Amino acid sequence: MRHKPITSTARETFGDFAPAFVSYTENVLFGDVWRREELSLRERSLITLSALIAGDHTSQLPYHFQLAKENGLSEAELIEVITHLAFYVGWPRAASALHAAKEVLIQEKKE
Repeated sequence: MRHKPITSTARETFGDFAPAFVSYTENVLFGDVWRREELSLRERSLITLSALIAGDHTSQLPYHFQLAKENGLSEAELIEVITHLAFYVGWPRAASALHAAKEVLIQEKKE
């Protein structure tokens, strides 16, 4: 049995501006890759966050922090992942990721 479907924000963000990109995001990335059973959704979130942090792709982090929470990662685990990565990807990248995580997690607590 495949993993649950994951809702992408690509359609809202790019819509008619980049329809092929939206299609690939919805049908291939989240419609196929994320639904494969060889890795759990929790593991996929850990890997994705690590890659985004390592690449300093901070604009993608808020969405993936929220998805990671939905996939079973706790706030403490998210912070620990970033702290661990600081020694491998660099302090500034980890600090930027912590800033993004803090914004997402504080907003979540307010809601």
